[in-house]
Amino acid sequence: MSTILVCDDDKQIVEAIDIYLTGEGFHVLKAYDGSEALKLLETNQADLLILDVMMPGLDGIRTTLKVRETSSIPIIILSAKSEDTDKILGLNIGADDYITKPFNPLELMARVKSQLRRYTQLGNMTQQAMGQVYKCGGLQINDDNKEVLVDGDPIKLTPIEYNILLLLVKNAGKVFSIDEIYEQIWNEEAIGADNTVAVHIRHIREKIEINPREPRYLKVVWGVGYKIEKQ
Repeated sequence: MSTILVCDDDKQIVEAIDIYLTGEGFHVLKAYDGSEALKLLETNQADLLILDVMMPGLDGIRTTLKVRETSSIPIIILSAKSEDTDKILGLNIGADDYITKPFNPLELMARVKSQLRRYTQLGNMTQQAMGQVYKCGGLQINDDNKEVLVDGDPIKLTPIEYNILLLLVKNAGKVFSIDEIYEQIWNEEAIGADNTVAVHIRHIREKIEINPREPRYLKVVWGVGYKIEKQ
């Protein structure tokens, strides 16, 4: 049974999410501010965090930063429609996905299950995945243990970042549009996916490139999409 930590200062939202998650067989931890969420993570094993952006005290952005110092668990941020900049900032500093309030509970459940599948495949839980080693110049991905090396140095990626990079490396030289990347990684129709994909691509570049502004591996093909340059 996977454990989900839900954090929102609106107790009604927390209780509503709790009802849906419990109904799907998840164990739920509840927090009402960022500090409380961090304390729960210190004493409990959580497999995913659902985190509101706007909270008094320690907000969702700063909480995400703190979590990412020690953990790569999936983080889904909740934000109001007026908080577009917070969504992008959240993705920039380590969140894996976001959903806009008010949200459809079925959509939230689908995103939770999708993130947990990726987390499991990344090897952070007990399930083992089969794979092999993919190389492109100094970039190497071992899909058996989900390890990424750049010039021999290990690189820490989130599940979403890993899956995007793996897709591109396995198909080195092939250009993928933003919609193609989104649909293959998120397994849903790409509607307004530009910002989401672009943020994750930027994050990957910052981790694998010596100079992200002059990338050696992850290239943009203007007006088309992205590719991993064959070395």
